[in-house]
Amino acid sequence: MRAPEIEPGVGCDFDSYLLVPDNSLDERIGAAKARLGKDVVVLGHHYQRDEVVKFADFRGDSLKLSFQAAQTDARYVVFCGVHFMAESADILRRSHQSVILPDLNAGCSMADMADIGQVEVCWEELSRLGDLKLVPVTYMNSTAAIKSFTGEHGGSVCTSSNAAAVMRWAFERGERVLFSARRAFGTETPLFAWASRWTK
Repeated sequence: MRAPEIEPGVGCDFDSYLLVPDNSLDERIGAAKARLGKDVVVLGHHYQRDEVVKFADFRGDSLKLSFQAAQTDARYVVFCGVHFMAESADILRRSHQSVILPDLNAGCSMADMADIGQVEVCWEELSRLGDLKLVPVTYMNSTAAIKSFTGEHGGSVCTSSNAAAVMRWAFERGERVLFSARRAFGTETPLFAWASRWTK
């Protein structure tokens, strides 16, 4: 991912863009999309404001949007979302595509519930206890580093729609699950609540 470039001859102060009248931004965004044509695809996450998603070529959840962007021929993928979403699009992108996150300060409190350092330390401490037959699972709303760690250790990434299936998959491969990034799943999904009690 990289920061958007300032348009030559026009400039854009990203610290004060909210002060620009909406009609001015609308015109500039419309003109940029028209000029770039099929070279750009704009992704708008469900949670974005109407003023943002009205420019989106695709709207939806982050994983679906990432797959949709990778199916296009666009050179530039503008992800109107947060860091972990743009990271996911960057992982799934085609080789000629660049993923751009317009607001580099856009974070996700859920993705911040665990960082890679915490997960690595936890894994090391659990490994010292012996062969726990542990399978890591992380939620989609986690950083690319945690997703990578999970895959490297034989685990899987889940979404809210496939969480129960991924947990069944994990318990077919091991006796315990190290789940990271979304604590609320322990109360939202019966299988997660059971898994949480069973592994304590």
